[in-house]
Amino acid sequence: MQASCLAAAALSLIASRADAAIVDWQAELQRCRELRQNVVPLLQAGQGISAVGRSNRSVRRCIWIQRVAVRKKIPGAEAW
Repeated sequence: MQASCLAAAALSLIASRADAAIVDWQAELQRCRELRQNVVPLLQAGQGISAVGRSNRSVRRCIWIQRVAVRKKIPGAEAW
């Protein structure tokens, strides 16, 4: 009885983690496009993308999302 309860709990934990790992690529890419529009003035002012990325966690995430999306050939992905 105890083993079956433990197994059921482990399976539910694994299933919830698998659901959490799914990325909604189109939503992430849209967020990154909007963020890029906000970052463009900084880039035009002479800040490099790495300097902007170090200063903002969401920019770093978008850079990562864009790289992975380009590598996986997700529609709408574009390199920064």
